[in-house]
Amino acid sequence: MIAIRKWKITKDDLVARTVLFPTVALTMVFVYAFIIFTIYISFTNSKLMPSFGWVGLQNYIKLFKLDHWHIALKNMLIFSILYIGLSTIFGLLMAILIDLNKFSETFFRPIYLYPMAISFIVTGTAWKWFLDPGIGIERIMQQWGFTSFHFTWIKDSEFAIYTIVIAAIWQVSGYIMVIFLAGLRAIPHETIESAVVDGASVFTLYTKIVIPQLSAAFLSVFVILGHMAIKSYDLVVALTSGGPGRATELPSTFMYSYTFTRNQMGIGAASAVFMLAIFGIIIIPYLRHQIKADVE
Repeated sequence: MIAIRKWKITKDDLVARTVLFPTVALTMVFVYAFIIFTIYISFTNSKLMPSFGWVGLQNYIKLFKLDHWHIALKNMLIFSILYIGLSTIFGLLMAILIDLNKFSETFFRPIYLYPMAISFIVTGTAWKWFLDPGIGIERIMQQWGFTSFHFTWIKDSEFAIYTIVIAAIWQVSGYIMVIFLAGLRAIPHETIESAVVDGASVFTLYTKIVIPQLSAAFLSVFVILGHMAIKSYDLVVALTSGGPGRATELPSTFMYSYTFTRNQMGIGAASAVFMLAIFGIIIIPYLRHQIKADVE
């Protein structure tokens, strides 16, 4: 005989649901409802204001015919590869050094993590001053006697995108370090002790044994950095405003420009939907990993 379990809502359950309801309701309205609305707008002839004139895929066709959009995609590709790759490398190296007690964890971990507590606007503004040839590192080096020193990347259309990469890596590397450090601390000590007893060097220990066990941390880092790379907006606006010219234009700044400045809301919505699709592709491996872990 199959026993039917009767679900009874306790007082604690009722309190918890009551407390969570406003958050869930606001999330459904201001996140998911607006996502659906944006998708709908991308198929309409919306200009300055939302419109309900259905145009099908015309906005997407126009979007991918724009040189402006191709520049933004190219910049995002450069930014994403360098940002994700270098942030992961620096974060992992810092975590390993702390794990090896090369640096004092109590002292250095807050220092590495502190930049993440600063908003991207503050980071962009600070690095804009630091990289400005008139008042930043170039001026300081020349005042110290290095008169031939020049660092004008922020004014150079070929190198400006790399200034965005530098500032972004500086801000996020400490956070990535914490993720990897947590992964390192979760590895069983018995595994490491056995390798040390067998005579494994530090390099072999980390490359052959420790790092391969950080797959979950690497996946989390990839999803977090991928998401941040796609939606990067405030850092770009504060540091370069998308310039010089369109040298640091990203899909996020493109979307804002076409939606609120050029009065092409339909095209702006189409670019936002495309960014959402890219993020969906990035997060699928993470969701599959989590579901597989839960099943096991």
